[in-house]
Amino acid sequence: MRMWKWLVIVLAGVVTVGVGISEVFGQRGGVFRASRDHPAIAYSTGDVVNAVEALNQSILAGDVRLTFEGRSGYLRSVLDALEVPVESQVAVFSPTSNQDELIKLDSPRAIYFNDSVAVGWVRDAALLEVAAHDRQQGVVFYALPQQSEAAPQFGRNDRCLACHLSWDTLGVPGLQVLSMAPLPDDPNAYASGFVSDHRSRLEDRWGGWYVTGSHGDTAHMGNVAVFNVEDPTATFGLVPPVIDSLDGQFDMDGYLSPYSDVVALMVLNHQTHMTNLITRIGWETRRIEFRDDGQSIDDPRFQDVLEEAAIEFVDYLLFIDEAPVPDDVSGMSGFAKMFSTQGPYDEQGRSLREVGLNGRLFRYPCSYMIYSEAFEALPVLAKNLIYKRMWQVLSGQLSEGPYSKYTRVERMSVVEILRQTKSDLPDYFLETVH
Repeated sequence: MRMWKWLVIVLAGVVTVGVGISEVFGQRGGVFRASRDHPAIAYSTGDVVNAVEALNQSILAGDVRLTFEGRSGYLRSVLDALEVPVESQVAVFSPTSNQDELIKLDSPRAIYFNDSVAVGWVRDAALLEVAAHDRQQGVVFYALPQQSEAAPQFGRNDRCLACHLSWDTLGVPGLQVLSMAPLPDDPNAYASGFVSDHRSRLEDRWGGWYVTGSHGDTAHMGNVAVFNVEDPTATFGLVPPVIDSLDGQFDMDGYLSPYSDVVALMVLNHQTHMTNLITRIGWETRRIEFRDDGQSIDDPRFQDVLEEAAIEFVDYLLFIDEAPVPDDVSGMSGFAKMFSTQGPYDEQGRSLREVGLNGRLFRYPCSYMIYSEAFEALPVLAKNLIYKRMWQVLSGQLSEGPYSKYTRVERMSVVEILRQTKSDLPDYFLETVH
C-alpha cells in the first residue's frame, strides 16, 4: 500500500488528517484535553440523541421504510428520511477513505449534508456512512450495510475516532474538510495539504474535490488530478477549469445530482469547524461543572479556559476572520436558493441563512448554526459566556482591530434578526447598538 494512504482518511465526506498534514496558516485554537469518556462526557456509553438514532427507532417501529435502488442502494431513501437535500451534493475524488480502492477521478465519493448530518456514498461500496452531530456528544459515526433488508439498521462505528478525534478536531469527535495538494507518481510520496474552513483563502481550498459553478477569476485547488501528477506545483495559483456539471466528467450511474456545487462546498467549509466549536465548549463546560460538584467554576484557571473558548467560538460564529469571497462566485445546483429559504425569518423577511456572495458567504454575518440542536443543548454557563461575547461585538463595545470590520447597520441587522428568531437571548440584547 502506498504510504499516502496511511496519512489522509476521509469519512462521511468530511476529512480529518494524520501525520504530515498541517492546518492552513496554523489556525488552531484551544482543544479539549480530557478523555472522551470523562465521567461528565461518557461518549462511548452515554445516551445519544441525534437524527440517526431517531431514524433507527422509526425503522424498527415500522414508521419509516428504506428503499433499496440500484447502484445507489439506500442513498436516496436515507437522504429523504434524514431530510438531507440532494442539492447539497459535493464530490471528492482523492481516494482518501476507508473505501479508497473504489474512489477515483472517474468515480468520486458523493457527500450530502444538512445542519446536523453528513452522508457519504461510494458507488458499489458495501457501506453507506453517516456522521451525526449529537445534541451533546459531538459527532457520532454510523454505517448502514448496502444490502436490501426488511428493516436495516445503522450501526455505530467508533473506530472512526482513530482519525476523527484529534488536535485538528479540537480534541472532540468532529469533522473537517481537507484540501489535498497534488502528488507526483512516486510510491514514497507523502500526502500534503491542509484543513480548510471559512478562514481559508479560496486559493487553498478543494484540492481533490470537484467544483461545479462559477469561481470567476479566482484560483482554487479543485478540478485537477491529485495523484500521479507530473509536476505537482504546476497548477498552484492558476485558475482551474470551470465545470458547469459533472456530466461528461465520468459515468453518472448511481449519482443523484450532476453537481459538486461551489456554494455547498463553502457552506460545508464553514459548518464543519463550527460543529467542532459547539462540541468543544459544551464538553469543557460539562467537565468543569462536574469537577468538585461545581466548586471549580469560580477558579480563575477554569474561567480562563471557558472565556477563551467563548472568544474563539464567537469570532468564528460572527465570521470575524472570514476570508474574502471573490466576486462572480455562484453555484448551479440550486443549493444557494434552497439553503437561503429555510429560515427562520424576522418580520422584514431576513434570515441568517441568506447566501450573499457579496464579499462574504452570507449576507448577515452570524452563523445559522446558532439554531442547531447542539447549540440549544449547550450548558447554561456556556451559552451565557457566548451571548456575553456576542453582545460585546455586535453592540460595538469591541471596535478595534478585526472587530471594526462591520458597520453599525450590519451589526444592527444581526441583532434584529436574533431578537425575533432566538427566544433565549439575554435582556441586554434589547439595548442600543452603538
